[in-house]
Amino acid sequence: MRAELQSYHTFDSTQAACYARSSALSQRRAADASEASLHTLGSFVLALQVQDGAAPTTAGSLRLIQIISQATVINQAVLAILAMISIASWAIILSKTVSYRRVESQTAKFLEAFRRSSKFSEVQAVCATLPASPLVGVFQSGYAELNAQFKLSAASAGNPGPAPRPMLKSLAAVDRALLRAATVEINKLEKRVTFLATVASVAPFIGLFGTVVGITLAFERIGTTGSTNLAVVGPSISEALIATAAGLFAAIPAVLAYNHFSTRVKVLAAEMDDFSLEFLNIAERNFT
Repeated sequence: MRAELQSYHTFDSTQAACYARSSALSQRRAADASEASLHTLGSFVLALQVQDGAAPTTAGSLRLIQIISQATVINQAVLAILAMISIASWAIILSKTVSYRRVESQTAKFLEAFRRSSKFSEVQAVCATLPASPLVGVFQSGYAELNAQFKLSAASAGNPGPAPRPMLKSLAAVDRALLRAATVEINKLEKRVTFLATVASVAPFIGLFGTVVGITLAFERIGTTGSTNLAVVGPSISEALIATAAGLFAAIPAVLAYNHFSTRVKVLAAEMDDFSLEFLNIAERNFT
């Protein structure tokens, strides 16, 4: 009898354990299913948000184009002028960037050849391969002055014997030739850079003119309709703000590029001054 009771108790406990295990498994499956459904719902909501974010961007761009197309003739003229000077300034920025890189590269090569050579005639032979370097123009001007003075000294000597040692008559004349050539080369480097300064100073005022026109039209519409509703004044104010933004868009790159290029021109001018002093030292040491 006791054995039967023990077997019954063992069976009940085993059945209870199996039931508890199956209940825990069911709860886990339910939790996994709810988590998967939440993940799917979150992905769907995120996709809707991305679509909603892309739609306003496209609509805003189309609205901006519509505002410009419906602007007054004066504001359209202002925007056209700002667009043209902005395109011109960007063309100058790109061309000058490429030009100054070539100038700096060829200047480094010329200085290396100048300091490696033992004769000015050897340096003169290298000049044809480095036309972009401003030091080439400075050197050729000084070299031409040296040759002119050597010819004068040889003609004044008039001796039928061996050629005398070439001598300089005026080192100051060589210095003036170098200074004049450096000024010419600086003017070449600064060509069209001043246009960027003009754009930087004028473009904001052109945009401000469009802003004033837009605000004036907004007040005129308020006086005509007697209402300050945004539907009345909104288009004119939008035109005014677009003109301001266009003026800043044209002016900011121009002023940054002008300051950058001016610094590079100053560095090159200092290199020309140093080269002129080095040229004069060599001429004074060998020909005086």
